[in-house]
Amino acid sequence: MASPIDWQAARRRAAVLAPPGPRAGRAEARGVVTVLHTAAREAPEHVAEITGLTDAAARAARRPVFVVDRARWAEANITLFRHLVGDLLPPTTLPGAARLGGEELGIMLSYLSTKVLGQYDPFTAAGDDAPGYLVLVAPNILHVERELDLDALDFRRWVCLHEQTHAVQFAAAPWLADHLRARMREAVSSIAEPEGGGQRLTRTLRAVVEALTTPRGSAPAAQALAGPLIDAVLTEAEREHLAEVVAVMSLLEGHADVVMDAVGPRVLPSVARIRSQFERRRQGTGTLDVVVRRLMGMEAKIAQYRNGADFVRRVVHRIGHEGLNAAWASVETLPTAREIFAPDTWVRRVHG
Repeated sequence: MASPIDWQAARRRAAVLAPPGPRAGRAEARGVVTVLHTAAREAPEHVAEITGLTDAAARAARRPVFVVDRARWAEANITLFRHLVGDLLPPTTLPGAARLGGEELGIMLSYLSTKVLGQYDPFTAAGDDAPGYLVLVAPNILHVERELDLDALDFRRWVCLHEQTHAVQFAAAPWLADHLRARMREAVSSIAEPEGGGQRLTRTLRAVVEALTTPRGSAPAAQALAGPLIDAVLTEAEREHLAEVVAVMSLLEGHADVVMDAVGPRVLPSVARIRSQFERRRQGTGTLDVVVRRLMGMEAKIAQYRNGADFVRRVVHRIGHEGLNAAWASVETLPTAREIFAPDTWVRRVHG
């Protein structure tokens, strides 16, 4: 029996379908790459000033940074997906099934490759023994700064601050990557079991209909975990398990959002305008875009940013960044799925 995904087919399909992005002359393209590398190198120091995670920031600053196009981002994520959970996927004996699986994965990643500005991968080694590296998707950054008429230097620094905050988080909590890897693999192992396939298919079809008919502008449900296509196939036990993973991701994304905005006008003069314009863009640009976002879980991802940012702001307001940093101490001090919506409960449990 073979893997259900032809990984090479996924790479080829993503490379073919990923659009190249906005046009830029050779000098402008080199300038984008240079600025992003410089901004990424400087960002950990700014993160340390805000969070107090000085030692972690120094370690994060040594992680590799790659400025890539959309096809290379998709390729990196195929490698990540295969590395994380590829061995857990149920094998197939159906002719052409692996090729179809690869084509579907490539199509999905080609779409996502136009949306992602940057990504920190804490699981994969890049050129040395230590895992962790940052990718910045230059065409998407250039597209957004043009589309929203943003100060290019400020916006590029702003993006790097968010992504390098993730690098600092994982440097401050060296156990966190293994913890997330284990929980993700447990979730995939459970979902990949063949039992209950008919019921899961029915729930998936119902979720597609709901995504297509829900009015645009409706807020995503607070309990949405990963989008209708994933939520629909989960059992109650699987939802509870995945909710804890989502809680951690909400903390990571919300913390990075708060830090990138906290740098302030001394470093980023137009930070307030960037945030205002960027929040409007997160809502989607058209009916098809909104539907795809719902099905693929991108609205749930946006909810993670907002829920996590609210948790971080409320904790910092009460006990400061030093108090929040207790979250990076151990698995036990991470906020639970319930505590993300009740920061005071986390503060009482961890700090007494």
